[in-house]
Amino acid sequence: MIARLLRLLLLMVPLTAASAETPSRPTPIQVREITLRAATLLAEQSVDEARKQFHATGDFRFGEIYVNVIDLNGAWVIYPPAPRNEGKSVLNVVDSDGKLLVREIIKVAEEQGEGWVEYRWLNPASNRIEPKLTFVKRVPGKDLIAYAGLYRP
Repeated sequence: MIARLLRLLLLMVPLTAASAETPSRPTPIQVREITLRAATLLAEQSVDEARKQFHATGDFRFGEIYVNVIDLNGAWVIYPPAPRNEGKSVLNVVDSDGKLLVREIIKVAEEQGEGWVEYRWLNPASNRIEPKLTFVKRVPGKDLIAYAGLYRP
């Protein structure tokens, strides 16, 4: 009887291990959750405190995921891939198809509070222009927008 139970357990281990693995690419649900947590953090803490967490590898920055923060005028407040660009206006930045993506991000944040924006952007991991799906959230009580996105092959 015990031997039979052990064999059954050994057969089940690979199944449970495989289902517990984290997907190599983030999902839209994960990106949305990260963005919502980032907006909450920004609502509760100073930008400087949030910046430390968003720049560090961890909950808000891993793999191809990082949290951006802009103000309602379209200036980068937090930009982990290139901190030297923080403070610069990106209001008129266009994607590879000419879409004014920052204006679209601001529009979604102001009109809906949160939502998705799609555009085409250079994926630094593949060095190719790829579709990108970004979740946008207006930070409650502040003139800030947090967003994170994922590349879609």
